[in-house]
Amino acid sequence: MAQAERAVGALHNRVIFSRRVQVLADAIASKLAADATVLDVGAGSGDMAVAILASKPSLRIEGVDVLVRPDTAIPVREFDGAHLPHADGSFDYAILVDVLHHTDDPAALLAEVGRVARRIVIKDHYRNGLLAETRLRFMDWVGNAAHGVRLPYNYLSRADWSRLWSSGGFRVINVDEEFQLYPAPLDLIFGRGLHFIATIEGGPSPVDAGSA
Repeated sequence: MAQAERAVGALHNRVIFSRRVQVLADAIASKLAADATVLDVGAGSGDMAVAILASKPSLRIEGVDVLVRPDTAIPVREFDGAHLPHADGSFDYAILVDVLHHTDDPAALLAEVGRVARRIVIKDHYRNGLLAETRLRFMDWVGNAAHGVRLPYNYLSRADWSRLWSSGGFRVINVDEEFQLYPAPLDLIFGRGLHFIATIEGGPSPVDAGSA
């Protein structure tokens, strides 16, 4: 099984990963103000952050992850998945690229990220459409199993995301669904209708956060 995971992971890196990183980096960079400080939550290898910097080099980006890889393209600090090692309002932005569906409690992590960043850019999935969860599970396994990433497959529907943002006290600035992550015809199966990038701001007040 481990050998199969490595083989699939290698194929994914060659065929999918580079294109996906570039498309997402360009889309996310367009939502970040010049000269902003950015925390990449769940930074992984740091390749996404480097691609964002290539598009907008005036940004200052650092990362955190629960599983810090031996060689990362940006500085990445370890955190426990629940508590960020940063003071309130430390960053202009945080980015969460396919992170929240790996958590058991997306609301709790989102509140913690909102504590340290004034705005949050989220790339994640919609659990809507024909066989959406099956397709998302397959993509998740292909992209992450070889790296030992935890896979709870905790996908949310459009309505779930709206409730999450509203109940957390966040205001939605924009939601982008018009980007093509995969080459045709793969995008028809694994792209269209399953992905979004949202920019939100706000979050729980310090009193609410302290009493949670």
